[in-house]
Order: sequence, then structure tokens, then C-alpha cells
Amino acid sequence: MKRYDVTIGIPIYNSVGCIQASLMSALSQSYPSIEYMLIDDGCTDGTFDLISSIVKSHHRYNDVRILTHSENLGVSVSRNQIIAEAQGEYLYFMDSDDTVVENSIELMMQNARLYNAEIVFGSYEKIDTSGKKILYQYPSIQLLKEDELAGFAYRKYAGIQASSCNFLVKTSILRNHNHRFINTNYWEDFVFTFDLVTFISRAVLLPDITYSYICRENSLSHYQQRDIVSKEEVMQNVNTVNHLKYTSSCLHDKSYFSNRCYNIVMTDFYIACNVIKRRQDISPGISNNEIKLMMSHPATLGQIVHFKQSCIQNLFLYLIGNLPSLLCVGMIWGLGKLKKLV
Repeated sequence: MKRYDVTIGIPIYNSVGCIQASLMSALSQSYPSIEYMLIDDGCTDGTFDLISSIVKSHHRYNDVRILTHSENLGVSVSRNQIIAEAQGEYLYFMDSDDTVVENSIELMMQNARLYNAEIVFGSYEKIDTSGKKILYQYPSIQLLKEDELAGFAYRKYAGIQASSCNFLVKTSILRNHNHRFINTNYWEDFVFTFDLVTFISRAVLLPDITYSYICRENSLSHYQQRDIVSKEEVMQNVNTVNHLKYTSSCLHDKSYFSNRCYNIVMTDFYIACNVIKRRQDISPGISNNEIKLMMSHPATLGQIVHFKQSCIQNLFLYLIGNLPSLLCVGMIWGLGKLKKLV
């Protein structure tokens, strides 16, 4: 079996309008030792006829593996299959509608070898539905001690990217920790990356823009822009955050635990603000008590009062979540107004 330095994994479902640009950007990487794992997740729109024609005529044809699902199983299943079967020492995920800069893998591998890093993050640009570009740029930094990356990631709200794309991670880290994507249609990549940083001891962050993340109008993650919002969609987001509360239970002795808790409950707060803002559009409706339950805290009151970091912030959020439901919702609404979220 041929071994590679890197596997680029791309789950693909009905992407005929964007897959050519995405796939060509991956195949055009300057780094030589790359395996390409393309997962046909039950495409029905001719996407894989197009992929087959692209791959067949490309000089990297022998480095491409195409795996086919007879039906659409979802991105989590596809990514987990990539983790299980990748032949690369490092793994790099892409989405089928995004593009990667030509020297991205080469740049990341140079830093992985230089610092013996388990993970290397690149910076990225986000292109919204209007075509506007927003840069998300990391400082040039090496975090080479245990818990340093997690401490950096949780130091502030949204301190690390929510996407599972545009970082190079050692495949053995994922396998040794049995780290996989949870089975949900919403925010599975946020959970994956948020927990992944707790397993990493040696990390590099690069200021170089290596990836273009394209927002689509019909993306599942943009339900807030639609006229009618399914309660099921909202609750799947809530349940995703609840998974992070569950995985926090074994991290209570870590120095970053307090900041991790703050990040999690602030995510709940922003969900609650969006629910209150769009409440009349959500069907069926969401009750005050259900909004209150969103604000449950992953730490106990006894743990919070002993926090050395973010103690006041966590205590405040804990108290909001323990108010009577009507008062809890009123407090969230008032704070949301101040932050211009509702």
C-alpha cells in the first residue's frame, strides 16, 4: 500500500456547480506526496460524472481514490470514513465548494516538519453571499506545550475557527483518541474542532491566507436568513452545543476549563438571542422554558466560584440560566438588545 505525507479528504454531495474549481485547486497543490480521497455521498446531479472526467485527464490520477455511497449519508459519515481509511500521515479536510491556495499544503508541511507539529492551522478568507471578503487571520505563533493550543483557542469567544477545514492534523491523533464527527447535520465541524484542540500538544498557527470559504445561500448553517425556520434545525444546534457540555465533564481540572465553559455558554446565549429575534418564524414554537434550558452551564456553582479566569462572566451566565424562565428570557432579550443581537 502506498503511503503519503498528506491525505486531502473531500466529502461531495450534489456540487456540480462548484466542484471543478474546488477539485482543481486541490489537485494543483505544489506539494508532491498527497492522496486525494473523494467521497461520493449519493450525488444525483451529475457531480461525479464531472469529477471522473477531471480526474481521468489529470497527471495525479493515480493518487485519487473515489469512494461511493449508494445514498446520501451526510458529511459526518463521509469525514469519519476518510479518517478511518486515509493513508496520509497528516489529514486535511476540504469542503466541495471551497478552494485552497496552490502552496497551502507545502507551507503547512514545512511548518509541521520544522516544529514537529501535530496540527498546523492556516488563515482564511470568508466570501459571503454578496461576494464580500472577510479575512480571518491568525498571528504567527507556535504553541508547543501541552494545553497551550486549547488555552489559546478558548481565551476569548470564537478564538479558533469553527470549521474542520484548512488545518493539517496528524491522522494518528484522531485515531488514537477515537476522535470522530458526531452524527448531526448542524455544527458537526464546530464540535470536532472545539474538542480536537484538547488533544494537541504541538501546534502552529500561520498568518498566511491558505483557504477560501464560500458561503452559500442554501447552506444548512444559514437558516437564520430564511423566512421559515424549523424548530428541529434550531434544536439540533442546541443539541450540538450540549455535546460539548458533556465532553467538558472530564476537563474540569484543566487550566482552560473556565474559558471553555464561557465559550460554550456564550454560544448558547447567541443561539437564544437568535431564537428570540426570529421567534415568530420558528415552527413549531419554542417555549420560554426551552430557551432557559439552552442556558444550562457545564460547570457547577461550586466549580465556578473557584475559577481563576472568567469567573464573573461564568457566574453571570450561570445565574441567568437559573432564573425563572420568563425572567431568564427577559434578561437574554435585554442583553441582546444592548449587543444589537435582537
